[in-house]
Amino acid sequence: MNTPRSGRPALARPDGTPLRVLVVDDDPDLAEVLSGALRYEGWEVRTAGDGAAAVAEARDLMPDAVVLDVMLPDTDGFAVLRELHQVKPDVCVLFLTARDAVEDRIAGITAGGDDYVTKPFSLEEVVARLRGLLRRAGMARQLEDGPRLTVGDLVMDEEAREVTRAGELIELSPTEFELLRFLMRNPRRVLSKAQILDRVWCYDFGGQAHVVELYISYLRKKVDAGREPMIHTVRGAGYVLKPVVR
Repeated sequence: MNTPRSGRPALARPDGTPLRVLVVDDDPDLAEVLSGALRYEGWEVRTAGDGAAAVAEARDLMPDAVVLDVMLPDTDGFAVLRELHQVKPDVCVLFLTARDAVEDRIAGITAGGDDYVTKPFSLEEVVARLRGLLRRAGMARQLEDGPRLTVGDLVMDEEAREVTRAGELIELSPTEFELLRFLMRNPRRVLSKAQILDRVWCYDFGGQAHVVELYISYLRKKVDAGREPMIHTVRGAGYVLKPVVR
């Protein structure tokens, strides 16, 4: 599965805030990969591994869309969907399943699902399907002034490829820009060197940790120089970008 690149116009909720998506799958690795792809779109994403957790997360998040596995350890996705519609009747639901029988597709749509993707799938397809569902449902709009990421006083204009901190322009190389974009799309989340290599350099982790360390040091000199640090090292785990608490 290939990670989607966001050359697409950014989508947000009608009020301009990030879209909210809940990923429900009992495979933690798959849920993590899906979540990473959706966060890379600039969306707020949470995960759940079973039906009960999905409903609890939905009550708290009030998601705009749910990526829902049909086969769950405590129930099936169709039962979960009925409960989700009680929590938020207009939520968009994309069913995800390893089963490809026609009757399963019909059952998913009949139950109130909006679309259906069969495993194995591409991340690009899942993102594209969700974008289409959200726009057709009127839950998302394209950002007209160019997609912007904001973490504390750090602001990135993705279209203009400009970064400022406290209003001061920061000049970045293309690789530094992509690295910072990945960090800003995952604020307060610890990202491993392997994840960073995969998303920014597009190859598997294999003894190339020094590349990540080098570019993190470059970013720190530009983003954190003379200011309270936002880029932090979590020893043995990776790196995290956090806004400065005043």
